[in-house]
Amino acid sequence: MLNSLSIRNVVLIDRLDLEFSAGLSILTGETGAGKSILLDSLGLVLGGRAETALIRSGEDKLSVTASFSLPPSGHPLHALAEQYDLDLEGEIVVKRTLDRNGKGKIFVNDQPVSVKILKEFGRHLVEVHGQFDNQGLLNPASHRDILDGYGKYGVLKDAVREKYLLYRRAVEERRAFEANLNQAKTDEDNLRCWVDELEKLKPVAGEEAELAARRTEMMNAEKILENLNMAYAGLSQGADVLSAVRRAQAAIERANRLVDGRYDAIADTLEQTLINADESIRQIEDASSSISLSQNEIDDIEQRLFALRAAARKHQVTIDELPAVLERMRQQLDRIELGEDGLNDCLKKEQQRRLEYIAAAESLSEKRRQAAAALDWKVMEELPPLKMEKARFVTQVERLAENAWNENGIDAVTFTVSTNPNSPQGPLNKIASGGELARFMLALKVNLADAGANLTMIFDEVDSGVGGATAQAVGERLARLASTVQVLIVTHSPQVAACGNHHFKVEKKTADNVTTTYVYELDRAARFEEIARMLAGEHVTDEARAAARVLLTA
Repeated sequence: MLNSLSIRNVVLIDRLDLEFSAGLSILTGETGAGKSILLDSLGLVLGGRAETALIRSGEDKLSVTASFSLPPSGHPLHALAEQYDLDLEGEIVVKRTLDRNGKGKIFVNDQPVSVKILKEFGRHLVEVHGQFDNQGLLNPASHRDILDGYGKYGVLKDAVREKYLLYRRAVEERRAFEANLNQAKTDEDNLRCWVDELEKLKPVAGEEAELAARRTEMMNAEKILENLNMAYAGLSQGADVLSAVRRAQAAIERANRLVDGRYDAIADTLEQTLINADESIRQIEDASSSISLSQNEIDDIEQRLFALRAAARKHQVTIDELPAVLERMRQQLDRIELGEDGLNDCLKKEQQRRLEYIAAAESLSEKRRQAAAALDWKVMEELPPLKMEKARFVTQVERLAENAWNENGIDAVTFTVSTNPNSPQGPLNKIASGGELARFMLALKVNLADAGANLTMIFDEVDSGVGGATAQAVGERLARLASTVQVLIVTHSPQVAACGNHHFKVEKKTADNVTTTYVYELDRAARFEEIARMLAGEHVTDEARAAARVLLTA
């Protein structure tokens, strides 16, 4: 709900602070007094276009501040605030400024925001209706959501959305499988050739490093063998290292007997030395025997490395990745052989998901048809008092073509009207005139108020073109609507003005060649006088005052 509006330096307004309450608030005043300036100012804090032409003459900057009551939990504004990390504790205060250079600032609860974010907030805070601009009601794209809000079958709608997403996922899985299968079939000959080549090559992970090391060893075979022979000779010839160790071992054993085994550790070390020396000689002999001096073997290694590297380049991988490439291509061939079965499984899953979606969507369609019938009946009840007893309102729920099915179901919803007997139904904004459109809109809004997310509605002269009993009926419905949401209306109709809970008068005064717009909240006596002026015109008569008293008393 809109609690307050503070305006500084907007066109004819220099300084204005207004407080608003729940119920129906009326704004009246002579043409040109500045009622539209109030709406333009409010539009600024709802994300409307800011132009420097709005800045009051002689001033450098304008500012507009509006405060709103915090909506109940679950309102879309809370999710929006969480999305943009905005704090909404207590109340919502929106402030917007603009200077002569066209630079402006926007704050929501003292937190800077963009115009885009402000527009999103504004759509959930206030709904503005003009005689020829009835927002969502004139846009067929919004009719389905309006009907769904009225029907209150959100759980079923969520189920349809979930089923649709599962169905679309199954469609995408089937398409991907089909594309892969078709591609695999296209590449089948190549795959079989590549698999045959790699199976003959038999690549092994780590083989490249092993072959490179072997090649290095063979290229240095003579030097390696020379050094191994020197090591062998050093252990087994000349000083006869092994004989020396054995002589030392015998001497330690004799000494050890004289000291009761005190030198056992030395004896053990000498024993281990003999074992290690024998093992070293054996390993040197083995190493020497493994050294190959064959040029043919070197050539074989070179050819093997060349073949592996060529295969790796062909498949754009490393040599160590070739075994995985081979396994992957084998699996692709397996999928080709089993592909039709796999594709059939995907098709069955897709069909099952489609049937589940259709079943849920059909249930939703039935709920929509029931809600449409109930809404049509209630709207039709409202039309006779609005002097539209010959008009007919019909909510059409029609099945979409399958390629237009979506997460909202399989229906297109359109509000249609006919204003004369036997005339065809047509779109709301194509068939109804300005006055009729306003009355159709009221008949709808009275019944849709509980379904809307907006906490405040503003009507700009939607009662234009009607008078007498019809204007009275319009006022009564606005008052009824105001029992659910806060309603503000700019009107020239005394019958409508008399239905308000609060009445503001907008007037223009000129002093020292400076014109300023003022807004006053009227007490009961002032309301009598203002409604009498609306009835009589410039010269208020006693008859007009008496008629005003009747209207207000009624």
